[in-house]
Amino acid sequence: MENFKKTKLRNSLIVVFVIITAFLSYQCLGEEEGDPKLSEVWDPVPKIVTPGENNTPPSDAIILFDGTNFNEWETTDGAEPKWQLVDGAMTVVKKTGSIKTKKSFGDCQLHIEWRTPAKVEGEGQGRGNSGIFLQERYEVQVLDSYNNVTYSNGQAGSIYKQFIPMVNACRPPGVWQTYDIFFNAPKFNEDGTVEVPGFVTVVQNGVLVQNHVELQGPTAYIGKPTYETHNAKEPISLQDHGNPVSYRNIWIREL
Repeated sequence: MENFKKTKLRNSLIVVFVIITAFLSYQCLGEEEGDPKLSEVWDPVPKIVTPGENNTPPSDAIILFDGTNFNEWETTDGAEPKWQLVDGAMTVVKKTGSIKTKKSFGDCQLHIEWRTPAKVEGEGQGRGNSGIFLQERYEVQVLDSYNNVTYSNGQAGSIYKQFIPMVNACRPPGVWQTYDIFFNAPKFNEDGTVEVPGFVTVVQNGVLVQNHVELQGPTAYIGKPTYETHNAKEPISLQDHGNPVSYRNIWIREL
């Protein structure tokens, strides 16, 4: 009889334990599933931006070139650009000099379309060469890299002399191509040292070719790049490298 009572008591305690455990589990589950407001964030509210349609820019973009004029551009010494303006595109005229935006930019999303000459002349770096310089310092290479052998960190889609593109996404000569560039400008301490380095992501013709790479410094043709302090915002420049490369549909979003 004594063993029976002990067994009955033990079973009762087990039942009570199971009930309490189930109740507590239900309460925790109820709190997690029943109060979604604990994980809701209502402020700030993202501003509304209307996406572009049929290759038009989004509503908050700054139009840098719409194919009709050079109003947003000047030469590096502040003069009127002497590049050719035909059929909605601007084309490099050899030895007239590089051009830059009149406005300055820091962190940004840049959309730009480019085309190398349909008539292939030269080879390697001498074939359809130009460049897009973020803050006039950090170059995303423009080159006819369609069946054109050159050093890998100097082909189209490269961060010139710093980063090889992940893939070669080039279209044939004479065909329009697109860069969508996402740029985080470097930041400097008061003493001129680098607080945060620059980063660049590049999508070429819808293909990711540079994935948030860390800039080692301004573009250097010879030697290792080294950061030098500069303004938080600087112009964007397009290079005259002697080849008739064309540009169109250029717009930018400040981030």
